Amino acid sequence: MKKLFTLAFGLLIALSATLSLSSFTQPSPEYFEGKWAVTVYDTPQGTATIPMRFETVDGKTMGYFVEDASGTEKEMSSVSIADDVLTAYFNITGYDVYLSIKKVDDDSASGSLMDMFVTEAKRVK
Repeated sequence: MKKLFTLAFGLLIALSATLSLSSFTQPSPEYFEGKWAVTVYDTPQGTATIPMRFETVDGKTMGYFVEDASGTEKEMSSVSIADDVLTAYFNITGYDVYLSIKKVDDDSASGSLMDMFVTEAKRVK
């Protein structure tokens, strides 16, 4: 009886681990590709939405953003993806900042700017 209980418990743990791993989907760099509207909440200047675009060329992810109404894209200093989080470094309005976002669903991500301001990113279609 003790062996049966141990076997059943072991199978339950193995099944739980398998289900947990199969439901965990780490987005590839391609997930972040395309245009995004990134909203940063409650900054000293208020809430702001920054148009951003990401692309992967030869295995390297590049990022661009629009700082003002001119619509001119500026290249980000660096972009990396690790542990399903995209982290982008760039200079905006004279400040060096970093943004970290993580997949929520197929068309949205969330995270923070400088680990201080809540951000939401929506894919632009």
